[in-house]
Amino acid sequence: MPHPMHDDIQEVLYSEAQIQQRVRELGAQLTQDYAGRDLHLVTIMKGSLPFLSDLMRTIDLPLTLDLMGVSSYSGINSTGEVRLTMDLDESIEGRHVVIVEDIIDTGLTLSYVLRNLRQRAPASVKIITFLDKPAKRGASIEADYVGFTIPDAFVIGYGLDWNQRYRNLPYVGILKRDVYAGPL
Repeated sequence: MPHPMHDDIQEVLYSEAQIQQRVRELGAQLTQDYAGRDLHLVTIMKGSLPFLSDLMRTIDLPLTLDLMGVSSYSGINSTGEVRLTMDLDESIEGRHVVIVEDIIDTGLTLSYVLRNLRQRAPASVKIITFLDKPAKRGASIEADYVGFTIPDAFVIGYGLDWNQRYRNLPYVGILKRDVYAGPL
């Protein structure tokens, strides 16, 4: 019997099968594009972890990875202020870096991460995002690889959360407004 958390979903945008198919396609593209290069994946904690985990297993190349912690959200709202909460363990100088992101929304977090990483002299920096939500873009950021482009809705699942919950859903869904906004 499904847990009541599934009742909080207004609509499933992408099923587990759709997600896995798209991740395989993205992995194949990265395998082709980075053949013969020193591929280094950098992911932003925590929402990107399911995407990173699935994606890296579809890339048929030797690769390394590292994690960054960046914070700009409180509840459902971006604070507009981005801060580094955990830095990389390794140098990225001379390496081909691909930033693995769960969602690009306003683009403010990613702008900060891009500026930060480019100062470290990598050979190249590209962006792969699982979801792209262009409706609220406040920074001129474009991903090089996009899983799905989504409408302006509050999405959860497959790493995406509301107050740290719902990350473990195997699909991406739209959260019912009354769950995060409370009674009108």
